[in-house]
Amino acid sequence: MNLARIRNEWFGNVRGDLLAGMVVALALIPEAIAFSVIAGVDPKVGLYASFCMAVVIAFVGGRPGMISAATGAMALLMITLVKDYGLEYLLAATILTGLIQILAGLFKLGVLLRFVSKSVMTGFVNALAILIFMAQLPELIGRGWQTYAMVVLGLAIIYILPRFTKAIPSPLVCIVALSALSFFIGFDLRTVGDMGSIPTALPVFLLPDIPLNLNTLMIILPYSLTLAVVGLLESLLTASIVDDLTDTGSDKNRECCGQGIANIVSGFFGGMAGCAMIGQSVINIKSGGRGRLSTFFAGAFLLFLILVLGTWVKQIPMAALVAVMIMVSIGTFSWASIINLRIHPRSSSFVMIATVVVVVMTHDLARGVFVGVLLSALFFARKISRIFSVKTEIIAVGSDGEERIYRVYGQVFFASVDSFNASFDFKEAVERVRIDLTEAHFWDISAVAALDKVVFKFRREGAIVELVGLNKASATIIDKHGLHDKTDCFDQSVSH
Repeated sequence: MNLARIRNEWFGNVRGDLLAGMVVALALIPEAIAFSVIAGVDPKVGLYASFCMAVVIAFVGGRPGMISAATGAMALLMITLVKDYGLEYLLAATILTGLIQILAGLFKLGVLLRFVSKSVMTGFVNALAILIFMAQLPELIGRGWQTYAMVVLGLAIIYILPRFTKAIPSPLVCIVALSALSFFIGFDLRTVGDMGSIPTALPVFLLPDIPLNLNTLMIILPYSLTLAVVGLLESLLTASIVDDLTDTGSDKNRECCGQGIANIVSGFFGGMAGCAMIGQSVINIKSGGRGRLSTFFAGAFLLFLILVLGTWVKQIPMAALVAVMIMVSIGTFSWASIINLRIHPRSSSFVMIATVVVVVMTHDLARGVFVGVLLSALFFARKISRIFSVKTEIIAVGSDGEERIYRVYGQVFFASVDSFNASFDFKEAVERVRIDLTEAHFWDISAVAALDKVVFKFRREGAIVELVGLNKASATIIDKHGLHDKTDCFDQSVSH
């Protein structure tokens, strides 16, 4: 990276980046605490993670201006690990997650995002929104009318305040207002302090206190793999959104490595695994942030807030955080996707719904995305296989008799080989057969095997077969894997 690019990414928009970073830091506090609660760990774990992720990714990330921190998508995947094994195993899993993400970047797996369809992405986001809402239910069910009243009031503040001013993030106003109301009225509500201690010192380097053996690896590896995949999916999706908002490009493979490095640092400094945040990144861009300075300052200012104002932070009622998380859930869900169910192709709608159902049923975002990608591939293959046809005609060839011409149109691959084979009449009594492949393309060995089968059958009926019009790519795979032009193989197949 040259000096001019570094100067532009760090100091090309100083005032805008600093102001945007302050807004993002204020908005990060309630979400970092809430995501910690979802994961079942002390609030400081999410706060330290958000600080580490934002500061580190500012230097090593591939998308300037994007915010990374503790997120709901990652927190939801940690619940079982924390419940069964404790915080130390979570920190180890966070470090391993980072190593896996670095490997993904080194092997240039960032380009794989192009294989995740829009339908899968929509299902992913919708499922995340539903799971975030479901995670709030334990704080609502059986808590009494005071909790419900505070949640309703909090939502009113969140949605009404922006109509008058956007100078201060409405979720932060919600938390401050409800905390003050609860303190002065004396409501008996659960608070953040009931969930654990707020940090009063800088995070320190530490090694997870776990046995370093194969059994430990087998415990944390499944969680780390899932965290790595989900983290990269959400980060690369967010990077693409920021690319569009800023009309600039980003290095997706560098972003994979950057997320990995940030998670390793987070794990060693007592933080949970995190990834890019769609909501906070959009807030940063809309607030004027463009460069790496905005991301760095968001993390640094966040640490200042929690160290200086930590005494006040622990007085926050859980009802306020529930209101914030419900807002996040509502804002994350793609409500347009419900209307689009009647407009979009049925296959796309089915993929989206299937992704949502699998994620909600299994609480595994990676598994849902895998199912969605698989269904998308199957529907695509089915659609392409239908764009296939064979036209035929017969012509006289002087005294040599008649020649049948088959003209093949479309893509020949594993899903269309049955239609390809069924398009030929092998029992017709003709001396010559010409198969015109000018408008066709052969993609795989299934297609090559189908062509071999057609040629062999015609030859067994005594016809002379000629193939014409093969494009270079099709000719290459046929020459490498085909048998019909190899005399020995043909003789063996006939004698057999």
